[in-house]
Amino acid sequence: MEQHTTAPEVLVPVSERGIDARATFINRTYNHLMGSIVLFTLLEVWYFTSGLAESIAAFMLGTSWLLILGGFIVLGWIGTHVAASAESKGAQYAALGAYVAAWSIMFVPMLYIANATAPGVIQSAALVTLLGFGGLTAVAFVTRKDFSFMRGFLMWGGVVAMVAIVGGVAFGFEMGTWFSVAMIGFAGAAILYDTSNVLHHYPEDRYVAAALALFASVAMMFWYVLRLFMSRD
Repeated sequence: MEQHTTAPEVLVPVSERGIDARATFINRTYNHLMGSIVLFTLLEVWYFTSGLAESIAAFMLGTSWLLILGGFIVLGWIGTHVAASAESKGAQYAALGAYVAAWSIMFVPMLYIANATAPGVIQSAALVTLLGFGGLTAVAFVTRKDFSFMRGFLMWGGVVAMVAIVGGVAFGFEMGTWFSVAMIGFAGAAILYDTSNVLHHYPEDRYVAAALALFASVAMMFWYVLRLFMSRD
């Protein structure tokens, strides 16, 4: 008896779909990105209004930053992998929610210090980040250029940045203003790359993973813009 095997499903990039499919994918991606930013903001408000922020900040500032950073990297890798590969929408949403929650906790010590020592700097950093994200997104949408060639640069840049951060923590030297400026530029390149992937490479059912990637780049830019502004006060 002849046996038939089912070929694995090929995930077709949304750029090869029709106009309506592309528009729906882009709308879903940016709606989920906005939802992620709103969730992040609500979590931060809850931490600070409930008094949890002080406890979280005290714990994280009194713990080895390398352990926290290592745990965050592992969680981020798992969240990104699950969101990109899981067939279940529930698993994709769980990965996105966990990733946003992890970022919100990572931000607590910096936000706590900024709120106590430099009133208004958080709002200024958030505004600059949104303006930067909007401008870079406009560049990607207007030019329609495929920025996938930046992948190698981002991978090596990420490794170099991680080595610098780990070295700074391990040996006690301060990462100065120029490091923050360089990382803002790195985050900007990541936004261009991620936006290009949204337009050219993601399959149409992976809008949750696309939103997670964009959120990660926006959060990184906000982190270093805030760090830069705090260093000036």
